[in-house]
Amino acid sequence: MTPPHDPVPSPVAGSDVDDGWLEEWLAVEVGDPEGSLAVGRIGQGYSNLTYGVSDATGRRWVLRRPPPGELLASAHDVVREARIMAALAVTDVPVPAILGVRNDSGGVPWVLMEHVDGQVIDSMAAGQDLDEAHRRTIGLSMARTLARVHAVDIDQIGLGDLASRSPYAARQMRRWTRQWEASRTRPLPELDRLTDRLAAAVPEQVELGLVHGDFHIKNVIAREGQVAAVLDWELATLGDPLADVGTLLAYWPHAGELAAGDATSVSTLPGYPTREELLQEYAEASGRDVSAVGFWHVLGIWKVAIIAEGVLRRALDHPGARSLAGIPSAEDVESLVDYAHRIADRSDL
Repeated sequence: MTPPHDPVPSPVAGSDVDDGWLEEWLAVEVGDPEGSLAVGRIGQGYSNLTYGVSDATGRRWVLRRPPPGELLASAHDVVREARIMAALAVTDVPVPAILGVRNDSGGVPWVLMEHVDGQVIDSMAAGQDLDEAHRRTIGLSMARTLARVHAVDIDQIGLGDLASRSPYAARQMRRWTRQWEASRTRPLPELDRLTDRLAAAVPEQVELGLVHGDFHIKNVIAREGQVAAVLDWELATLGDPLADVGTLLAYWPHAGELAAGDATSVSTLPGYPTREELLQEYAEASGRDVSAVGFWHVLGIWKVAIIAEGVLRRALDHPGARSLAGIPSAEDVESLVDYAHRIADRSDL
């Protein structure tokens, strides 16, 4: 699992991983490592923490654990995430192989998985490194990969009990409204008004399937213009497949749509497909009716705003848990809410 610019590994003793514990675990799961281990934080995510591990021979693995600090109920469950990825190993959805799950001496769960060669496009610099042809093929590959996720038979691979089968939109509204109340740092009436708009426009559920829950370009590994692995399954659940399409569109602004937020959105660069092209590619690959996607697009932006507020809240409460990419500001959250209202207007919500 390689970020666009590999971190400089540090000796394992200098990280929050106990060297003896890790060496013993690796010996059990993959064979004795050679020489001293090196560990470096990879990725710039706000949520679960991911580390690259290598030994003296160049063998590489990936470790994942929850962030430090007090966590919201059901959030950051790396063990559940590992179960989902292990189940997907028998499908054509590209995921890293899960090698082991174990608690450290402090009771913190860790997941060991294979290293997948490729690039995570998690910054504007990484997006700019690609030529326009590769930008386009990666975007379209994401749409086709999402169709493969939604083609999975959840009962056949043992995920039929992953979550409730009740109407997904209503569940999402309840869950993320609670998340907002637990995370908010201040009153934000426009977000409350957006919540009301969504509640009044909930579509009827006609299909239930595996939903990734956080599908966007920073959560895939790309190689040679194609998706080589889908990462970060911690929000995966059972629900309406169009919810994932809405999330993909929510993280895919066009140039000039999101003001300051455009500075970190690779989708605004020349070459990346438009949202309309992504939607068409998904519709053709999946065979689904996508006419109700407007609701899910707005709900996706609403969730991004609530997630951003949660990151801000956690960073204020626990400065040591800050992401390498920095933290969103209150103004960033408000800009997302304004953007969601504009998309809702276009979608006649």
